[in-house]
Amino acid sequence: MIYRNLVNASDLKSFKLIIKESNLFILFAPNSSKIPENLKDIAGHSLLNCRRQIEDYIKNYPSFQESYIPVKVGKGSPLIVREMAEASSLVNVGPMAAVAGAVAEFVGKEILKFSDEVIVENGGDIFLKSNKRRRVAIYAGEDSPFSRKIALEINPETTPVGICCSSGTLGHSYSFGKADGSVAVAVSTALADASATAIGNLIQIKSDLSKGVEFAKKIPGLLGTVIIKEDKIAIWGKIKIVEL
Repeated sequence: MIYRNLVNASDLKSFKLIIKESNLFILFAPNSSKIPENLKDIAGHSLLNCRRQIEDYIKNYPSFQESYIPVKVGKGSPLIVREMAEASSLVNVGPMAAVAGAVAEFVGKEILKFSDEVIVENGGDIFLKSNKRRRVAIYAGEDSPFSRKIALEINPETTPVGICCSSGTLGHSYSFGKADGSVAVAVSTALADASATAIGNLIQIKSDLSKGVEFAKKIPGLLGTVIIKEDKIAIWGKIKIVEL
C-alpha cells in the first residue's frame, strides 16, 4: 500500500491491525491519560466483532455478499449490516461496496472512547476525527498527474468524516467503471465508501466526469467528490482541494 508511505502525522502514534482480509492502519493522539496500554487489542476486538457480525449475517443471507444491487435487511440485523445496507441503497450498489468504510468507522468510534483524535485507514477508505486541520492526499496511481500533487484539506469542525476512494484501474476491489480515482466525502464512512464505488462505476472515458458529478449531487448526505480519469479531474461539493 504505497499511500501509507506518504503519511506525515508526527503528532500521532500509529499501529497496523491485520486480521484475515482486513488490513487497517490506525493513528491516534498519544497525549490522553485515558489511552490504555492494550489499545491495539481493543481495536482488534472491535474489528473481530465487525467481521463476525458481517460473516454470520452472510452465512444466513448469502445475497448480502453477492449482490451488486441493494439488499433489504431486517430491523433486527446487526447495526453495521443495517448501515451498509442503508448506504448502498442510497446509491444503488451492493452492500459490500460499503464494507471497508463501515468497518473503519466502527473501529474508529471504539478508539474515540480513549483518544479524542483518530484516523482509521482501511484499504484507502478513511474514518477521521481530528482536532487540527489535516490534509488527505489523493492517490490515483503512479501514472496520474494528480498523485502526490493534491490533497483534501479537512478542518476539525467538519469531523468526524468519512473519506473513501474507489478505482477501476488500481487495487483488487471490483468496479464497473474505469476511473483512476473516485473520491467521496460524507459524514457516514459507509456512505462515502458506497458513493465512491457508485460514482466510479459511471466513469469509462474522460467525458463521463460530468456524469459522475451530476450523480454525486443527488446523493443525500454526500459532502463532495473528486473524480480523476487520466489527465482530467472533476471536483464538486463542500470540500477544499490544496496543492501538496
